[in-house]
Amino acid sequence: MDTEFKKYICVVCGLIYDEADGWPDDGIEPGTRWDDVPETWMCPDCGVTKDDFEEL
Repeated sequence: MDTEFKKYICVVCGLIYDEADGWPDDGIEPGTRWDDVPETWMCPDCGVTKDDFEEL
């Protein structure tokens, strides 16, 4: 099983989502894989969707 956490960057504003940290302010617990982040989640800084994030 792959235990290495990945990071994803918003191509619009540069915010980084780190799977190890999650995004607790939006109810996304630490350790939440990118694929498990809800499709409705939006970048907290600029409001774009997951489609505008790329893996680092």
